[in-house]
Formats: sequence, structure tokens, C-alpha cells
Amino acid sequence: MRWMFPVTGMLAAYLFLRGHDLPGGGFAAGIAMSIGFILQYMSGGTRWVEERLRIHPLRWMSIGLLVALATGVGSWLFGYPFLTSRSEYASLPVIGKVPLASAILFDLGVFSLVLGATVLLLIALAHQSVRRAPRAHMRPARPEREAAQ
Repeated sequence: MRWMFPVTGMLAAYLFLRGHDLPGGGFAAGIAMSIGFILQYMSGGTRWVEERLRIHPLRWMSIGLLVALATGVGSWLFGYPFLTSRSEYASLPVIGKVPLASAILFDLGVFSLVLGATVLLLIALAHQSVRRAPRAHMRPARPEREAAQ
């Protein structure tokens, strides 16, 4: 299942980039990328994943909230209502005209927030499973009268 992580990353990138015109966007891409992390936990185990994990969930969540908020405030600075999207076309040398929208920044914030929240949840669940040692079957304690005899 470890080879699925790049595949889920590509799926997340696809969903993220197509989300402006079609279903998808930051939330769907964040969930798709989170599935990649879930598969890593399932295949490698908690310790293996956390030795290699480079995502700090609270930082990702904070950055996501700040980017989404900055996108909304940015529209105010240009005299538009909160979270109004603006789009332009950029001309790239090889590709040609490419649509650019301010909504992609909002989607980036949502992606970061969803990914951070999901990884934080996975870490919390994984630590609970590591902390809880398997309980051995214990024999019932003998009553005090039998122990004294």
C-alpha cells in the first residue's frame, strides 16, 4: 500500500486543480491526500509513519485558516465583498492562456486545513492504540477467606 501514496497525491492535485470549474477543490483534494496518510498508517504502522512524517498538523491548520482568511480580506482591500473571487487569464509561453482565480488561494487554505485536521486525528487515534497495551487474561482474585486458609 505504500506505493499508493504518490497515486493519492496525484489524485489530490487533480481534484485541487479542477475544482474551480468542476466538482473538486480544496476539500476534496484534502480528503484524497488524507486517504494517502491513512493507507500509510495501515501499511507501515504508527511508529514507521511517525518517524517519516514531516507534517505538523497544527501548523498546517493554522496556515490554512490564515490563507483562507487572507483571501477574504484581500477582496475587501480591492473594494469587493468578503470572499469575492476575481479571475484573470495569464499567458504562459508554451501553454498559452491559463485561467487564474483568487478562489484557488481559498482552496489552498481549505486543503491545508483539511489535511492538517485529518493527520492530527490520525496521530491521536494511533497514539491511543500504541498506549493501550493488550490486556492479559487475569484470573479472578481469590476471596480473603480462601487466601487466609
